[in-house]
Amino acid sequence: MKRFCQTLNLLDDPELVDRYVKEHAHVWPEVQDGIREVGILDMQIYASGNRLFMIVDTVDDFDWVEDNARLAKLPRQAEWEAYMSRFQGCDPNLPSTGKWTLMNKIFELKK
Repeated sequence: MKRFCQTLNLLDDPELVDRYVKEHAHVWPEVQDGIREVGILDMQIYASGNRLFMIVDTVDDFDWVEDNARLAKLPRQAEWEAYMSRFQGCDPNLPSTGKWTLMNKIFELKK
């Protein structure tokens, strides 16, 4: 399994942040199906104010660039991205991989 961690800032507006959180309680089924179809096993988003942190666990052969490009072409994915961009503090024309910033792991507590 591979793990990717990313961050993104929403617009600094508590009402928009609240709406973004509420929308993620009902992510469209087609979007969830597409996420799984490209090899994403688990995806979690955490929020602190308007700052988001996402953890993405994938199959071993997941290719970040190729598989995210494939995801972007699946049913309703572009529509979901456009809808979510109204809450995000970045260029709405960027793909998801351009909005979310990949993070580098700097510490791991070994067992």
